[in-house]
Amino acid sequence: MSAGGGGLGTPRALPSSGPRALRDMPHPLAASSSEEAASELTPSPDLLLPRSFADKDLSLPNGTPVDTSSPASSSSLLNRLQLDDDLDGETRDLFVTVDDPKKHICTMETYITYRVTTKTTRAEFDLPEYSIRRRYQDFDWLRNKLEESQPTHLIPPLPEKFVMKGVVDRFSEEFVETRRKALDKFLKRIADHPVLSFNEHFNVFLTAKDLNAYKKQGMALLSKMGESVKYVTGSYKLRSRPLEFAAVGDYLDTFVLKLGTIDRIAQRIIKEELEYLVELREYGPVYSTWGGLEVELAEPLEGVSACIGNCCTALEELSDDMTEDFLPVLREYILYSESMKNVLKKRDQVQAEYEAKLEAVALKKEERPKMPADVEKCQDRVECFNADLKADMERWQNNKRQDFRQLLMGMADKNIQYYEKESVPASCF
Repeated sequence: MSAGGGGLGTPRALPSSGPRALRDMPHPLAASSSEEAASELTPSPDLLLPRSFADKDLSLPNGTPVDTSSPASSSSLLNRLQLDDDLDGETRDLFVTVDDPKKHICTMETYITYRVTTKTTRAEFDLPEYSIRRRYQDFDWLRNKLEESQPTHLIPPLPEKFVMKGVVDRFSEEFVETRRKALDKFLKRIADHPVLSFNEHFNVFLTAKDLNAYKKQGMALLSKMGESVKYVTGSYKLRSRPLEFAAVGDYLDTFVLKLGTIDRIAQRIIKEELEYLVELREYGPVYSTWGGLEVELAEPLEGVSACIGNCCTALEELSDDMTEDFLPVLREYILYSESMKNVLKKRDQVQAEYEAKLEAVALKKEERPKMPADVEKCQDRVECFNADLKADMERWQNNKRQDFRQLLMGMADKNIQYYEKESVPASCF
């Protein structure tokens, strides 16, 4: 399950296929068994279709191939993707939605809670359906726990805690709805992940009536291990990051730079559209007033005034679509890229620890018949980190490609609709 969403122009992420190798690989940090690591990934600084993925045949989770050729229209593409999504729904066993935001006013604070509904057939859940209420800090707790317990995986980002740019009131209907969509997408991405969706903290988040008891628990063991790794590798400089992960880092830098530029331009466009909208609303009534003074010209003048009113409505809808649908997706992927960079840093720390242990062994004069157990364990952790990170990067690329394709097609359709509504009929003249 990926991002939720609905109609045309709404950035609804489709479920990603997920690499099979993730389930087939032995994981030293979790009791799983299998065979081989995920295939190699060499991303390129292209914004939407890195060469490493552009050459592959794309397919949805149900095995349906995705045609990358240009469709006859954006609507036909969206309908095809949505149909594939519906078909895939027959095979899923975990569905999560976030809706029904409510404002709570207490003596000490005012906050918003959201209803989280879960439907599942998994054996780990005692009931087939749950409905609980969570506030933003609960989602934040979940994400922190996932980072602690699944350090080798990419954790989806949360929307920023503080008021987003251009929004003054964090309790406004627009802000709350934008945050609800982001939180819904956050949970859907976790539920769609073959490892994160089975995490015990995710289960607790979806089912527990009260999270306070769980929040009081101390740091997870893996988090403490991570801190020890930082201590061990604090003074050790990594020899070199493998080329494939160096390429990922370069790609993310370029990707964030491009998204940042698009975000700034889009913000400026929206600002100019809103300023133009204010003037249009003042401009239209002038023709109505004029029509009252010129009886012979009353009908065409009223027609012009009505057309300007239509333009106001169309422009307002277009600006709302940009603000509510386009900008949040850009911001999500900027945050997603930062999350990926953090996982890369953790991977480098584990590799640095492994290299430091190898050097320590090499400095000892006595010969050893085999590699020390702690060094072998550290090597396993490096290999595990590499496999998980490559698998998640491929999953992220698949999601990104589908999200942006659908987003840009939807935005094109919205602009077409805007100019169709804005056109002035001949009767106005």
